[in-house]
Amino acid sequence: MSKQTPAEQSIVVAVTGASGSAYALRLIQRLSQAGVKQHILLSDAARVVFKQEVDLVLPMETDGTAQALAQHLNIAADLLHCYSLNDWFSPTASGSAGIKKMVVVPCSMGTLARIACGASDNLIERAADVMLKERRQLILVPRETPLSSIHLENMLKLSQLGAHIIPAMPGFYHKPQSLDDIINFLVDRILDHLDLSNPEAKKWGS
Repeated sequence: MSKQTPAEQSIVVAVTGASGSAYALRLIQRLSQAGVKQHILLSDAARVVFKQEVDLVLPMETDGTAQALAQHLNIAADLLHCYSLNDWFSPTASGSAGIKKMVVVPCSMGTLARIACGASDNLIERAADVMLKERRQLILVPRETPLSSIHLENMLKLSQLGAHIIPAMPGFYHKPQSLDDIINFLVDRILDHLDLSNPEAKKWGS
């Protein structure tokens, strides 16, 4: 099977209410710059955290959300497709749409728990369920501390089901000089797993 080019890829990017909105914004920006079409799903709590952490106020209508994200990140809006969480006609709601990859960044413990038990009360949970049932790529970026046994058990269960667990735990061997360096470190790891490696990313031993 031939490998898809970035322009042929379609990725679901879901953002929940855990702290770490900068990771989500950087990932959306980098995927857009690589020419990747994105299906954006935002929880209500994610909108609150965007306002709290980066002073970004997003409109509730989906077209306005895409435009606001594009303006904030200085990217084109044509690759961003936003959906409300009760839009069951979204292509993210069915395996027949053929979307192969999904990232939940950051992933709250509540969302992680509902994905782990197969709940599909909103489009984020349903889209994740689709990835698991279709044996496609699901990347979860949990952000919480400390972690309870419940959190750890849910992560183990999802890992055993094939999900990639990439915690928001930046390394420091690349000697970061700024907050951007720390954000980029984690986003580079996510991109690695999406087969969209950044040749400028700092690698161990390089």
